[in-house]
Amino acid sequence: MKIGLEAFSPYQVASLRLVAAGVALLPFLPKALKATPIRKLPVIILSGLLGNGIPAFLFCLAETRIDSSLAGILNSLTPLMALITGFLIFKVPVKKEQLTGVCVGLLGVVLLFSSKGVATDKYWYYGLLVIVATVSYGANISLVGHHLKGFGSLQLGSIAMFFCGLFTLPILLYTDFFPQFAGAHAPWRSLGAGLVLGVMGTGVAAVLFYLLIRRAGGMAASMVTYALPIVAMGWGFLAHEPITWMQVACMFIILFGVYLVNKAKKA
Repeated sequence: MKIGLEAFSPYQVASLRLVAAGVALLPFLPKALKATPIRKLPVIILSGLLGNGIPAFLFCLAETRIDSSLAGILNSLTPLMALITGFLIFKVPVKKEQLTGVCVGLLGVVLLFSSKGVATDKYWYYGLLVIVATVSYGANISLVGHHLKGFGSLQLGSIAMFFCGLFTLPILLYTDFFPQFAGAHAPWRSLGAGLVLGVMGTGVAAVLFYLLIRRAGGMAASMVTYALPIVAMGWGFLAHEPITWMQVACMFIILFGVYLVNKAKKA
């Protein structure tokens, strides 16, 4: 996202990401549509918007002002938001231990925003966009769990990403995106980053994640939650972004909250 934003607007980067993911999964679309009841298509489209469309724009907007490492740390709130949205929307019962985990995770967020380097940044509130994105992720997890059981990963992914790409394609067509490549200094680096982000970070990654759940189970898949902020901080380090000890400490507090939620869920 950071490399894509060097030449493109956040709306263009998000749209490029979704269109690239939709094109990458396009070969699987005809079979997926044929095997899907028409009444389920609106639910799958909504799932695509919640799980990919809306967060893509929120993350790109956020990363115009905050570091990748901070975005990655906040992204680890997703399991907590899945618990909260599941309770509020689908009335899924919540255990006391899970509530404790949610409180611990939110405490980590409060400390993170009040720490030096975040609170003193006049654009700190851009981090709230990432939190809204995790709410969208959480709502999608609950939606899939309650209304899309039994559907294959390629089936859901190809349909959802096709419509996400279709909805956002006009942003690329009716802005100054394509004219930028007519000159001598075309932004090929940013284009390459956006395509990799879409094909690998959105299309292929989603399919692999579903395959991981199916073959290794939810416990192994949940380990991704713990890796997200660490990988993001690694990219931030390579990009020479400032990473404070307070941010690292808050990351572990948030992850401990996620651990408490997962532990209570398995009990």
